[in-house]
Formats: sequence, C-alpha cells, structure tokens
Amino acid sequence: MRFLTLIAIFVASGVHAKGLDRPIPQAQSATAEFWFGLACISLVAALVAVQQLVSRR
Repeated sequence: MRFLTLIAIFVASGVHAKGLDRPIPQAQSATAEFWFGLACISLVAALVAVQQLVSRR
C-alpha cells in the first residue's frame, strides 16, 4: 500500500521528463564559408602533394 501511495505522490507532483527540444542550427556566415572553402582547397592541395611525393618513390 505504501508503494502505491509513493507512486501516486510521484505522479501528482508533476515530476515528468520533458520532451526533447532539438536545437535549431544557425546559418553559416560568409566568413565561415570562406575559411571552410580555404580549408577544403588546402586539403586537396596537400593530398595532391602527398600523391606526387609517394608516386616518385
């Protein structure tokens, strides 16, 4: 009986899990897009350089 009383108190107290509030992604700024593009170009250039180095050996 005590167990049922504890459950009733828990339910009545309003202690429930909240629903998931998903974060809203922010748009990228022009500066962020510039640096991302520069990083992509640098990565491709580095991969080409490594390919040239490896193919010579």
